[in-house]
Amino acid sequence: MNFNEELLIKLMEDVSVSEATDINISDIPCVDLYMDQVTSFFEDKLRGFKRDDEDKILTKTMINNYAKDKILLPVKNKKYNKENMILLTLIYHLKQVLSINDINSLLTPMLKGLDDKEGSKEDIQKIYSEFLKMKKGQESQFKENFTQKLNLIKETDLGLDKEREDKGELILTVLLLINQANLQKRMAEKIIDSFFKDVKEDK
Repeated sequence: MNFNEELLIKLMEDVSVSEATDINISDIPCVDLYMDQVTSFFEDKLRGFKRDDEDKILTKTMINNYAKDKILLPVKNKKYNKENMILLTLIYHLKQVLSINDINSLLTPMLKGLDDKEGSKEDIQKIYSEFLKMKKGQESQFKENFTQKLNLIKETDLGLDKEREDKGELILTVLLLINQANLQKRMAEKIIDSFFKDVKEDK
């Protein structure tokens, strides 16, 4: 495959998540949902994140495992409330990069607040709403950064023949993307290790 800048820009546009792909709080039903309704809801709303048609967004087994790992609130009458739906959305995004142990550590303070009678269930909604707002800004930054990477690579002469040069440039593109992702993942892990591990142990 050739280093086709136009095609790469199109792929970048496909990756950039549109507003329609996000689950807004207003999208979550006001009534509590049974498991089958929960999985159908996420399958429909987050289908844009699938790499291929066979991918599953959230399965019953996954959700049951999250409950066992105590990163969901206790389910009443086998129904999932709005807070659990928000938690499942956050877990879906987090698990693309973080381990379940890290997700557990990160969400523990929020879950403790929700379990506490004095804790406000509005907290999780506020955090989630702000996440969606900030996320849009990050998508614009991603486009800018990706374009800069392409310009940098175009200015690089690998000294290879045309076909090998094109493939080499594609490999460089992937390496730069992965390096950035790794730096951000390590920073997220350091924040969890520094500020959230003790909270989990005190749970």
